[in-house]
Amino acid sequence: MRHHLLSILALTLAVACSTEQQPQPFSVIPMPNDVTLSEGSFNLAGQDFYADAALDQASHKAIADFWNQLYTVSGKKSVLGTEDLGQKVRFLPNPNLGAEEYALNVNDKGLTVEASAFGGFFYAIQTLKQMLPAEIYGTRKANAAWVLPYVSILDAPRFDYRGIHLDPCRHFWSIEETKRYIDIAATYKLNRLHWHLTEDQGWRMEVKKYPKLTEVGAWRSGTCIGKDFDSNDGIRYGGYYTQDQMREIVAYAAERNITVVPEIDLPGHMVAALAAYPELGCTGGPYEVWTRWGVSEDVLCVGKEETFTFLEDVLTELMDIFPSEYIHIGGDECPKVRWENCPLCQARIKELGLKAHGNISAEQELQCYVTARIQKFLNGHGRKIIGWDEILEGDLAEGATVMSWRGTQGGIEAARRGFDVVMTPNSHLYIDYYQSQERDKEPLQIGGLVTVPKVYSYEPYEGMAPGTEDHILGVQANLWTEYVTSPEFLEYMLLPRLCALSEVQWCNADRKDYTRFDASLDHTFKMLDVMGYTYAKHVRGIIGLPGHEQPARSEEELQKYLEENPIGW
Repeated sequence: MRHHLLSILALTLAVACSTEQQPQPFSVIPMPNDVTLSEGSFNLAGQDFYADAALDQASHKAIADFWNQLYTVSGKKSVLGTEDLGQKVRFLPNPNLGAEEYALNVNDKGLTVEASAFGGFFYAIQTLKQMLPAEIYGTRKANAAWVLPYVSILDAPRFDYRGIHLDPCRHFWSIEETKRYIDIAATYKLNRLHWHLTEDQGWRMEVKKYPKLTEVGAWRSGTCIGKDFDSNDGIRYGGYYTQDQMREIVAYAAERNITVVPEIDLPGHMVAALAAYPELGCTGGPYEVWTRWGVSEDVLCVGKEETFTFLEDVLTELMDIFPSEYIHIGGDECPKVRWENCPLCQARIKELGLKAHGNISAEQELQCYVTARIQKFLNGHGRKIIGWDEILEGDLAEGATVMSWRGTQGGIEAARRGFDVVMTPNSHLYIDYYQSQERDKEPLQIGGLVTVPKVYSYEPYEGMAPGTEDHILGVQANLWTEYVTSPEFLEYMLLPRLCALSEVQWCNADRKDYTRFDASLDHTFKMLDVMGYTYAKHVRGIIGLPGHEQPARSEEELQKYLEENPIGW
């Protein structure tokens, strides 16, 4: 695939020399995988649309939404129909294209979009909107040139799994805030939302059979102040999603070709559940929903059958809400201190004949037993498990998928052992990390440093053993929210790193070009302004949340600052 840079430069020059309405420079993110631009343009405003009657309902809705939006911003009336009357804007089925693939052509005959399924039509529309003025994302009529360049695009994603993660447990995000998160992910062609619904600091999912999970587990008595984990602001904090609200999010996401992958983190990170049902722990409590960050030694007691009854009941209600093929079961950061001293857990180890071997303890093998048992239960209901890379420690049953977060080695090892992988390395894709070394100009964050160029530089196949690349299902960025306390702050952490992520996920390796991408961000920032999103401006030399923005230091000033203020993790 090639990027016709000379054609783009020629088109830009033609715009400068013409007084007619001209298309804007081609600034689509993620860049389509095959683009050919030519001279000429097509005025989209007021054109009648034809959507083939054979298209599915979701595709018809996406096309109608685009048609309505174009009318809103252009003020030019037109007709959308399913009868072929020679309209110049045409949406046609093409069974030869993949599920998320599309062909888009603009020439002297008009605009034609072809796809085989909803995903392809939806992504073609995202491309079309980015080819138009940023005001296409507005809510009122705008004085803009609603013209498209003559272009031929054949486009499909590099990876099938293109995810973004959201943590509502450390800080809670309303349904409307979650929808805004989904909206911007869809704009950049992501197709998974990993929704982390349970934690030590709050249980966010309504479970009918266990009402105390939300009556008690959804609320903490306060939150630690900054990084003083022993402090407490004394402000009761929490919230949860009803089952109807979760179904609303599932449906909303599906209309944007996004599957919600829910996570019930087990057997660790369960203090909120233990506060509600202390009999599920090794010590019997009492437990309190955690007010601090970090990793608790209190985990589920897996020597008790009641614990597995609880987990299966919760997962049964979860599966009734979320149709996702994958259910995330966590599996990370599970200390074994309680199990080592719990008679019931030790009895389970003896009953199962689990033994320490190499650097794997008997208690780690007990966690493997938990993972395998939950996997078998979910498999029996037609679902698959995905878990953090700790599930690789010991025996892992065939069919599990590994999410590699502690760098890339877990994913490389999982693929070598024959497991499918989603790459989410904290080295490149933890977007709760700082975006600048100038921490005095930033709101407090967890640590680390992941800039837009760092995200963009990630290559998922790097370090892979030859022949194992097919096990990489895709790529995801994770946004944990210990220190992310407002919707504006959430969006500031997300954007524009999400845009860089989208090119890692979508673009073939030879299509990535950071210089081109950086230039395209100018249009992205106009889009985000119209949509009302907060975004970080580090790539334009500005640091800080709105109201606290400051220019970045010069290179010389930065070096002096770092010498005087050494940065730890």
